[in-house]
Parts: sequence; C-alpha cells; structure tokens
Amino acid sequence: MAAAWYRSRAATGIRFASLVAAAVGAWSLPRRGLGRCCGGGQTARMHDLIRLTATEAARALARREVSPLELVDAAAARIAEVEPAVNALPTLCLDRAREHAQRLMRGEGREMEGAPGWLGGLPVSIKDLTDVAGVRTTYGSPMFRDHVPAASHPVVQRIEAHGGIVIGKSNTPEFGAGGSTFNEVFGRTRNPWNTSLTCGGSTGGGAVSVATGEAWLAQGTDHAGSLRRPGTYCSVVGLRPSVGRVTRGAPNNLHSPLSVQGPMARNIPDLALFLDAMAGWCALDPLTYDAPATPYAEAVAQARPPARVGFTLDYNGALPVDRETRAICEAAIRRLAELGCEVEEISPDLGTLPEAMLVLRSQHFVVDREIQLREQREHLKPDIIWNTERGLAATPSQLAWAERERAAFHRRMVAVFARCDVFVTPSAPTPAFDVMLRAPESIAGQKLANYMGGSMLNAAMTMAACPSVALPCGFDQYGRPVGLQVSAPPRRDDRALAAAAVFETLFGLDRLLPIDPRPGSVPPCEAA
Repeated sequence: MAAAWYRSRAATGIRFASLVAAAVGAWSLPRRGLGRCCGGGQTARMHDLIRLTATEAARALARREVSPLELVDAAAARIAEVEPAVNALPTLCLDRAREHAQRLMRGEGREMEGAPGWLGGLPVSIKDLTDVAGVRTTYGSPMFRDHVPAASHPVVQRIEAHGGIVIGKSNTPEFGAGGSTFNEVFGRTRNPWNTSLTCGGSTGGGAVSVATGEAWLAQGTDHAGSLRRPGTYCSVVGLRPSVGRVTRGAPNNLHSPLSVQGPMARNIPDLALFLDAMAGWCALDPLTYDAPATPYAEAVAQARPPARVGFTLDYNGALPVDRETRAICEAAIRRLAELGCEVEEISPDLGTLPEAMLVLRSQHFVVDREIQLREQREHLKPDIIWNTERGLAATPSQLAWAERERAAFHRRMVAVFARCDVFVTPSAPTPAFDVMLRAPESIAGQKLANYMGGSMLNAAMTMAACPSVALPCGFDQYGRPVGLQVSAPPRRDDRALAAAAVFETLFGLDRLLPIDPRPGSVPPCEAA
C-alpha cells in the first residue's frame, strides 16, 4: 500500500501529507525549506533532499517530515542523473530498497529506533567487497561476476537493523587491492571534481556516491588508506576506525589488525552517526568490543579544540609529498592555532616501516589468495599476484623482523601521544592522478618502486593501530582536493572525530557538497 500511495502522489499531485495519513497514518510533509509540489516541483524537492546531510535527513525521518520511500526515490533520481559520468554504483537494488522502506513505514524492523546510530530509513551504499543478501556482489573480480550471496555480511545486518537502506553496491578494485578504483567487471570509477582523474581506492565508489549525493552515507573497508585516500581525492570524510570497533564478520584473516570496516560521509557529524550504527561487539569477530557509553555523535556534538596538536608533513623527509600538497596542508595545520591549539611539529622515526608493512601485508594476501593464485592465476590482476607471491617468498625471519618493526613504531607513537592529543599529517602525498593509471608514476619527482609507494602516510597509522580520519583542507591550483589525516591513540576514535569536527568547522569545505560531476583534463605531474 505504501508503494501505491507513493506512485499515486507522483502521478496526481495530491498532497503528500494526506496520502501518507491515509496509508500509514504517521508521515507528514517537511516543514522547513523543502518543496512540496509534483512535476517540476517534485524534481526540485528531490534535489533539496539530496542536499540534506545524513544527520539532517535522519532527524527529518524521525520527525516524520519525510518518508524513507521519498529518500530512496530521491537517491534513485540522483543516481540516474550523475551515474553515467562517474560509474560509482554499478549494481543497484532499488526494488529491495523500496521494500525495506515500506517495512519501516509499516513499523516493522524498528527495534533499534532511538538507539545511537538510528538512521530511520536513510539510503546508504555498500562496498562491492561486502555481501548483501540477494544482491550481486562481485568483489570486483571476474571470478565472481555472477555471484549473489544468500546472506548479508554482519556489518550490513547491523546497518540495516539501525534503519539504513541499501540502495546499491559501490565499485572497488579487484578484491580491494589498489589505489585506483577499476576492475574487469565494471570498469573505472571517476572523480566527480574532474572526471579525467581517479577517485582513489579501494573505497572509490563509496567516496563518489556521497560526494555526488547518490547516497547519504557509504560503508567501506580500509587496509592502507582505502577509506582515507578516496575521501581525500573526493573531498569527503572517511574514518579508519580502531581495530575491533566495527565487525569484519569472520574473514580468513580473522586475527589480523590490518583490514577494518568503516564509514564514509560528507561531514564529520554524519561520519559519527554512521559509526554509531556500525560499532559494537560481534560474536563472529573476536577483536570486537562493546559500543562506547557515550555515542560518537554526542562526542562530536560536544567537541572542543584539542589542546595540543602534533604534526608532520613527511616524517622528516622519509616520505615523498608534493610541494603544493605540503604547502596547503601546512597552511591548514597552522590555522589550527586560531582555535587555541598548541601546534607542534613532531616527526617520529619511520625507520624501515614501509618495508615491514609490505611484508605483513603480503602475508595477508597469502591467507586470502594463495589457493586462488594456484588454481585461477589467469583471473587475478598483477597487483594481487605480486602481493601474494611476495608473501609466499618471505622467510620466518623476515616475518619476525616485520613484527618487531611494527611494535617499535607503535612504541614511538605512544611517545608522540604523550606530547599531543591528536597527530596530523597530509592524508595523501599527491592529489588525484590520471584515472587511466593504477597508481601515480611519481611523487614530488620521485619515481615509485611499486603501487603501494603512495600509501605510507596512511599505512603508518594502520601499523600503529591508530583511528584516523581523512578531512578536506583545501584545493590545489588545478582544483583537486587536498586533505589532512587526523589520528588519535588506539580506541580513541571519539578523540579523532571530535578534533576533526572542530577542524572541519574552521575549514568549512563540507558545505560544497554534494557536487555535480565536472569534466576536466589531467594536470601535469609535479617535477622534482
């Protein structure tokens, strides 16, 4: 019946409130700034709805000022409008989404209503690495081109239990391996700020879906920056949570702290809201723990500037960072003094952490891909073969050395956090590069040895187990987004989010979203 009254409203122009009252008896028109008419007015209303932040939309849903069905249709209209230019959501499940919306409107599936993270019928995108029951899920691999899982991943179950409505699967590199989002199943996802550029990887489709207004929130994963670099390239926010903060289900790498699940959004309050929907203990994942007593959304709402901010631009020259990126990030960091923060440059010794990261990462690939490499090598892309074979060639002594290096860097970061509340770096060493490349060919004139060469600003915080937020802080001379990475001690996700929220208010760049995709050309690489 809910679907019938919704179609009738669009066809006849009868006032929404009267139809909803007749059908479900609880929903009423928005009272603040949203169009109420059909026809051309309906299009304007759809555009008004996608401009709402997730937090605003969730509040409107709670007040019955807008219905879940209307948000699903607004998302569908926006997807039709921008998807041909960006290819962010190659698999849609709009019928499934509308059925979920109707159940919510009938009062079903609302057991978590009022709990932290309640989304109330808000459309979200799910990364194509993560199973959604009855929805094609390919993992970006031709081996799983036609795979349709029977059950949803536990994080999807949690999101849906909190009133999130899945509208589609966001594009990813094959098995999430890569700093640019493309695969043989769906092709390339493009950056909405300049469609000649990459959106990053591996949660590239998710970043684009929230930047363009196709979805209010995006779920993703992060190993060495997969939520943070796409967030930076697309001028949205992405959080790599603490290990165990969000369930990973029961992957083969069950006890590895490298890969995590996490949220992406247009602003920090929305990010905190979505983390509240995801956070909590899960019986399948032994690293998980209970949700915090103070919700993340509340911690963000009460945020105050951190007293002490430590930062480094390149770990005392150990990592290449483009000159303009350095300048933009340093100017943004220095502005934090306007908030009353004490800002101090701190460059912990990176040592041989980049090599240690590759050793441990490669073992992750051995666990996940050894059998596929042996049986279906011809279907795996070169990056996956390289990572897996590197891991198979590692000796026990190399593994032991890498673990010692990781532990030593963690101890150095403990000393850093004894001097500062949060630690800030650039969130990517260079802005978005050519969409046709798998990785930047060079950074600051320094040729990269492998595709992971541009990931260590993010991977260092992965190795230290620090929750880290990617936050927009400016644009380069070609209009490409540049961002900061704000990190806190392990399990202090609230501190990272609160600091990022204060910084976001200072910079004000979240107000630019959502955007329409923009064509452009590829800027030249920065010379040495």
